[in-house]
Amino acid sequence: MTKQKKVILDVLKNTDTHPTADWIYEKARKTLPDISLGTVYRNLHVLKELGEISELNYGSSYSRYDGNPAAHYHFVCEACGKVLDVDLPVQTKLNDEVASQMGLKVTHHRLEFYGLCDECQTKN
Repeated sequence: MTKQKKVILDVLKNTDTHPTADWIYEKARKTLPDISLGTVYRNLHVLKELGEISELNYGSSYSRYDGNPAAHYHFVCEACGKVLDVDLPVQTKLNDEVASQMGLKVTHHRLEFYGLCDECQTKN
């Protein structure tokens, strides 16, 4: 593992905010001032391919990254865009039900919850 990969992975493992590549870049520069945004993107791609992190894409122009690659659900705030982990067991039985009903091979699923986070509820 290169120094750049390690720093990027450390940044992701030490936050629960599901940051963008730009946010990761700003944090990584505190440790590696010469790191480029391109290097961050390349290493995020490699870490994703290695199964070390997850990439979350919600249809916007940028992805968010999760330092926890284990299967889990998320909550997305519709007001501020914050992404939070949901502490519920992943229902792998759903994979079997869909596979059985449709005659498909299901390898995994993704489920998100949407609404307002605590901070945005307080603002309203």
